Amino acid sequence: MKLYCTQENLNRGLNIVSHLAGKNTTLPILDNILVSIENGEIQLSTTNLEMGISCKIRGKVEREGKITIPAKLLSDYISLLPNEKIFIEETEKKIYISCTDQETTIQGMSAGDYPLIPSLEKRNKILIKTEDLKNVVRETLFAAAYDETRPEISGVLIKIEGNKARFVATDSYRLAEKTIEINAKESEDVESILPSRTLQELVRVMGATESEDVEMYIAENQVLFCLNDIEIISRAIEGNYPDYQQIIPKEKKTGVLANKEDLLKVIKTTSLFSKSGINDVNIKVVKEKKELIVSAINSQLGENISRLHVDVEGEDNEIVFNHRYLLDGLQNINSERVSLEIINNTNPGVIRPEKDESYTYIIMPIKQ
Repeated sequence: MKLYCTQENLNRGLNIVSHLAGKNTTLPILDNILVSIENGEIQLSTTNLEMGISCKIRGKVEREGKITIPAKLLSDYISLLPNEKIFIEETEKKIYISCTDQETTIQGMSAGDYPLIPSLEKRNKILIKTEDLKNVVRETLFAAAYDETRPEISGVLIKIEGNKARFVATDSYRLAEKTIEINAKESEDVESILPSRTLQELVRVMGATESEDVEMYIAENQVLFCLNDIEIISRAIEGNYPDYQQIIPKEKKTGVLANKEDLLKVIKTTSLFSKSGINDVNIKVVKEKKELIVSAINSQLGENISRLHVDVEGEDNEIVFNHRYLLDGLQNINSERVSLEIINNTNPGVIRPEKDESYTYIIMPIKQ
């Protein structure tokens, strides 16, 4: 292997792929980056066996080859070099790096020992705007479960239906659902459950690319995302996603429209007095006064009552929520005003952006 490339190009590629390589005691080679040159193309790749990231970088190739190099050492070293041309040559499982007045040799490992990063045939393309995909992941991922004993809800459900993509996440106490339009689709309706870690990496990579669109390919047990010169491939989570539609309330007895920032502030204030471990805040709607009363009592700390002027539709009502779930939902809604829909204190409440049915956030109440 022998090549020339700029420090800027190599540093960018390393920043994109090296994040996936970590301390792996059972398979140390996973701490490495696979550097390969084939058909005149320079490619950097990493995998954690659940997902893989690869990035092609520009450069001048003089000899093809493959080697794996410790990810952190290589990334840290390249980031400290001046923004000049870099010369890299591999011999006997080592790479020699030269840039202006800097020279170094790094010990590598054979590329033949590196796990095979799976590939997926690029058929049935789904095209989504990068900004839309970034937003829909942000607005749903936070609601996914951390509990690996129920893997099917530890990720996010992606359903492609017609010209729309629906993303759903739940931990069985709250649920976030968002629907976006897709630019183009060459596939039939399809769905998949993606691990949270994959989507976290996808958001990080989207922030480092100028690609306006993301190509998505969904197979039976894999999903591939392509952003210009970057590809992310991931295993899908096996199993059936819960039939969440049945818990979405089909009616409401009380509807409240409030300024989002004002509502966030009163919930944060009141949450200081909620019971530890329960995180309960009481929401009371008084129609006649057009008032939302948020309160909490803690026998060890005291109590707090906050009042907020709101628009009210329907009847007086009262419900108790976990304030963390409330704050999570509100902070991920991109709207100046939000609506809160309540049936009673035993049915889930629904939060949405004002005049926007594409996003639904559902919270189970705390039963007193």
